[in-house]
Amino acid sequence: MYRILIVEDDRSIAEAIGEQAKMWEMDSRIVEDFRNVLEEFAEYQPHAVILDIGLPFFNGYHWCAEIRRISKVPILFLSSASDNMNIVMAMNMGADDFVAKPFDGNVLIAKLQALLRRAYDFAVNTPVLQHRGAFLNTGNGTLVFGEEQIPLSKNEYRILFCLMENKGRIVSRERLMERLWKTQQFVDENTLTVNINRLRKKLDAAGLEKFIVTKVGVGYLVE
Repeated sequence: MYRILIVEDDRSIAEAIGEQAKMWEMDSRIVEDFRNVLEEFAEYQPHAVILDIGLPFFNGYHWCAEIRRISKVPILFLSSASDNMNIVMAMNMGADDFVAKPFDGNVLIAKLQALLRRAYDFAVNTPVLQHRGAFLNTGNGTLVFGEEQIPLSKNEYRILFCLMENKGRIVSRERLMERLWKTQQFVDENTLTVNINRLRKKLDAAGLEKFIVTKVGVGYLVE
């Protein structure tokens, strides 16, 4: 079932879109906190986003750019500001389509379905893991925090992915070693320690101090 994130501050419009999506066997979520759209995006892992331009705190262009930094998920703009300049600006910010208000619900769903077909018929969804404002794109192995994209080695990415997908739970050193090297044999434990320390230095330099917590004698976690 496709998941649709609805970023629309007019509750009646948002709920109408949600009901329309449900009729076509799509799941949907309406954003509640317009200050933290990106966090709700990362938590819900939508297959597509319907995004209004005029929103509280930050406009739709801002959130479109923020989503595009971490994901290629289809974005459909929905707005009464439907002049050519706004349409062009939306497309330049990374939107995939634009629907003007007032709109026909069937047309909206048809456009949404077309975007979903193009995006997912020949590809798999690439989820984004989020913790403390850092976003790990599991499709391309990048970590984004603020305006910075933090380069990760293959082992650093695997460590971070394992810890973030188990957020709040301790991951043992043995499990991390198995994830990194597929075997616990003939691998010096110090090698894992070196990789963890290098990753921590990168995270600290980016402003993510104490992102990885050590549980002495047990393992590591992000919490």
